[in-house]
Amino acid sequence: MEEAKQENETPKEIAEPNDKIDRANAAAQKMEEATEKLKAENDRREALYVESKLGGTAEAGKEAEKEKEETPAEYKERVMKGGF
Repeated sequence: MEEAKQENETPKEIAEPNDKIDRANAAAQKMEEATEKLKAENDRREALYVESKLGGTAEAGKEAEKEKEETPAEYKERVMKGGF
């Protein structure tokens, strides 16, 4: 009886399970590739974040900004406008 049942199956029905498996394998492969790309991007961003945090804010080699001295004319103008 099983032989008769197998003879009645069409080639499409026989090929379908393999096709579905192939598509599932291809989808799994794509997901693995995407996961690898995301992991690499995440590692890169993490390294940049750590570098920025550990980089510090030392001002070595920088000269302090000197405040501009106000001229008498600028002082007069500021006082006249009410900017004490």
